[in-house]
Amino acid sequence: MGLGIGLVGLPNVGKSTTFNALTKAQNAQSANYPFCTIEPNKAVVAVPDSRLDALAKIVNPERIQYSTIDFVDIAGLVKGASKGEGLGNKFLSNIKETEVILHIVRCFEDENITHTEGSIDPLRDVEIIEQELLLSDIDTLQKRLDTLQRKAKGNDKDAKAELEIANELMEYINQGNPVSSFEKKEDEAFFRLNRDLRFLTNKEIIYGANVDETGLVEDNDFINALNTYAKGLNREVIKLCSKIEEDMVDFDEEEKAEMLASLGVSESGLDQIIHKGFNKLGLMSYFTAGVKEVRAWTIRQNTTAPKAAAVIHNDFEKGFIRAEVISYDDFVALGGEQACKDAGKMRLEGKEYIVQNGDIMHFRFNV
Repeated sequence: MGLGIGLVGLPNVGKSTTFNALTKAQNAQSANYPFCTIEPNKAVVAVPDSRLDALAKIVNPERIQYSTIDFVDIAGLVKGASKGEGLGNKFLSNIKETEVILHIVRCFEDENITHTEGSIDPLRDVEIIEQELLLSDIDTLQKRLDTLQRKAKGNDKDAKAELEIANELMEYINQGNPVSSFEKKEDEAFFRLNRDLRFLTNKEIIYGANVDETGLVEDNDFINALNTYAKGLNREVIKLCSKIEEDMVDFDEEEKAEMLASLGVSESGLDQIIHKGFNKLGLMSYFTAGVKEVRAWTIRQNTTAPKAAAVIHNDFEKGFIRAEVISYDDFVALGGEQACKDAGKMRLEGKEYIVQNGDIMHFRFNV
């Protein structure tokens, strides 16, 4: 899949409720870009962006197209998932192709909702899931080691280099360390290993702390413990109430804002997940704005103008001449393209230009 976020968690932590709310919310948000179900547990979700709405008010286009992000929901993991418990191997393989893991952790007590471990303990739950991810990586790497050892005996130079790194990595993760903290990640042999094996513990992780309504207003002990743990690993925690998020999916924007304000929250948990996930993937948007369509185009951060043009069509990159660029702030402040031209706010940029988040662009090309 690529450029996606995989949801993991123990059973009954609110993971599937969160996923369902994500897909329903985006479907309700924009008839122009509803989520598109690829398989029962995969969805493409529109990225809310108020900048597009502001551009649309100026341009009055026929349609608006948002950037999107892929979400994959897998069944709740249990102890032994890496060894096949609960069909864990199959489920874990589904998130290998994603770039970021969203780990939903239950941070509230409710006697009516059973917890598989018998009690609420976010750090224990995190340890269970991350241990399964690590064991899956160990199993994956062992299979590669067996193959590399055979190739190395045949004097395959690349295999020998990869085998050396693979042995060092195996020793490292067998000590309980995630692949993400391995010191030789810049090595070319490691790059090949990770490209092929897609190590789960090398992915960015965001914790989704699922709380009740009280927990949204004030952090409880469970949240505090998770925040402290995440801070030590330089990871982010997003607080959400999956039940409230699900209740709000049919609200219009005004009703949603009123609900969030009544709870003392400025942004919904779902919007936080989408925005932070988009950033964790290293993505950003530039815009095209015309009467037919106002559209966000998704690119990697630090992308050059020709590469950004290729997202629209490969011919745009092949025949790239230059780009007409207006900053978002100028476009909105002055009220449109012509006003920006008149004020000298449109720039002509060449092949070396690094596209900035929010640029409004028009490409000149010749094929």
